[in-house]
Amino acid sequence: MRAFRSVAAVLPLLLAAVLVAGCGPSGSGNDDGAPPKTSTTTAPAPGASPSAEPLPDPSATLVRVTRSGGFAGQTHTLVVKDDGSWTRLDAKAGPQGTGRLSEAELAALRTALKEADFARLPRISTGGPKIYDGFFYAFAHGGFEVAGDEGSLPRTLTKVLDALPPFTAAQGGSS
Repeated sequence: MRAFRSVAAVLPLLLAAVLVAGCGPSGSGNDDGAPPKTSTTTAPAPGASPSAEPLPDPSATLVRVTRSGGFAGQTHTLVVKDDGSWTRLDAKAGPQGTGRLSEAELAALRTALKEADFARLPRISTGGPKIYDGFFYAFAHGGFEVAGDEGSLPRTLTKVLDALPPFTAAQGGSS
C-alpha cells in the first residue's frame, strides 16, 4: 500500500513536469519547418567594461517548482524567470496568474537558491516525518532537479519555498 501511495503522489508531479517541459523551446525549429532562431551578440555599449557580466536573459528560467498533493490533491507549478517575472500554472500547465518579484524579493530568492547548493542536494529527499495530506515538491534550478516530501526537505529548500510567490491565488499575490 505504501508503494502505491508513493507512486500516486509522484504521478501528478511527473505529469506536470512533462507538460511544463513541453511548453519551452526545444531548439529544433518551429512547427512550420523553419530553422531554429539563433541569438546574436552585440558589441558592448561605449564605456562599458568588457569584463562586465552579461545581463540575464529575461526569458530564461531561474527556478521551476511544482507542488502536488495536500488535502485536495492539487498540483501547481511556479516558474520564475531571471528577470523576476513569474507564472503560476495549474496541473494541466494552464496559466493561473502572473506577477513580478520586487528587486529585494528577487535578491532573496537568488540568495536562497545559491545557499541551497542544488549540485550537492540529494535528488530525492527522504527520512523526514510523515505528514499526512502533505505536499510533494519538485525543484528545477541550474540544470539540477531535486524533490521530496514536505517533511523531508532540507532547510535550504524550505528557504527557497519561503522566497517564492504563492502557489495559489488564495494564498495571496497578484493574478
